[in-house]
Amino acid sequence: MFIEIPTSIETKLVDLRKTLHRHPELSGKEFQTASRIKKFLWELHGFQITEKVGGNGLIAVFDSGVPGPSVLLRCDMDALPIQESNDFAHRSVNDGVAHKCGHDGHMAVMAGVAAMLSANPISKGKIALLFQPEEENGRGAERVLNDEFFQAFKPDWVFAMHNLPGFKESAVVSREGCFASASQGLIVKLFGATSHAAHPEQGRSPEKVVSGLLTGLCELPYIPNIYDDFCLVTIIHARMGERAFGTTPEEAVVMATLRSYLDSDMNLLTKEVEKLVKNLCDRFNIEYEIEYTEIYPATNNDKQAHQMVMNAAKANGLELLEIHEPFRWSEDFGRFTQKYPGAVFGIGVGENHPGLHNNDYDFNDKIIPKAVAVFMNIIKQVHG
Repeated sequence: MFIEIPTSIETKLVDLRKTLHRHPELSGKEFQTASRIKKFLWELHGFQITEKVGGNGLIAVFDSGVPGPSVLLRCDMDALPIQESNDFAHRSVNDGVAHKCGHDGHMAVMAGVAAMLSANPISKGKIALLFQPEEENGRGAERVLNDEFFQAFKPDWVFAMHNLPGFKESAVVSREGCFASASQGLIVKLFGATSHAAHPEQGRSPEKVVSGLLTGLCELPYIPNIYDDFCLVTIIHARMGERAFGTTPEEAVVMATLRSYLDSDMNLLTKEVEKLVKNLCDRFNIEYEIEYTEIYPATNNDKQAHQMVMNAAKANGLELLEIHEPFRWSEDFGRFTQKYPGAVFGIGVGENHPGLHNNDYDFNDKIIPKAVAVFMNIIKQVHG
């Protein structure tokens, strides 16, 4: 069924999106963002709003009062520590902080779903609209899932969307199985002992371990007959010693990002990383600590949920693109698809649109009503 979004609602959503863009907030600091979303929802009817979910998150629940399926629709709230280079009227007013992943647009889309549900309520079951904090640091979904709200609300289905530069405007992008990769940040801290630079043999410099890690880590994904699918290691930072030309280094740190399409391969890759670190440090008599951060599981689309996305795209006359390979970037919505059947889908914002996390990126407002329509059609499929 084709779903048309009234122009009056679309105008409000674009205004909301630009307001959110002007006032971005980093992960864990989405206080004013939550306040602005709450104000928008308060002007609607039929919702019960729960605040401070998983931190600064909000959940708006529409309960029909009639037994039926429960659906969770999720968007993200946080901005990035990036200086915006755009000069349009709604540019960020916060130095060094900007919505460069489109979460402002994702929130506007979810606000549009709320407006449509308020005007066209479901006849059975429940709909929960989640405005989730801290997606960019990988902590938000887990914190939300551990919130007491989810002790009572058990969704039958979960859905989310992400805007996609590089794809045709308004094209719906989906894939059964893995949609977005698993990833985690690796931090290896190395500890040796200093010496005079004229007598390096008297110290324990971590230089050879650092050298071994810079080459060895990137080779791990290519070990034959271990992994079932794609893996990648990207070195993102390395530091050793101080600017003291008379002293050999005592400490060092190497950081990398690990990626894989499969969670099982991430487990294998992690074991290979730890084996490499141990072997190098044992060989050169260096102590070490390993830490993982920004951990994202793979986001996997349920077969039936993926079919609902395809049905929704077709019903609204939108082009459907089924990608052959998962995206290499990560999305913490994978925490939800680990527990509940569901899917995350993409909507193209333009083939020549600035990329995500670029300092000249801005959300394409033209896709807002299209994304709202897709969500509303998914709701229609579940609730009849």
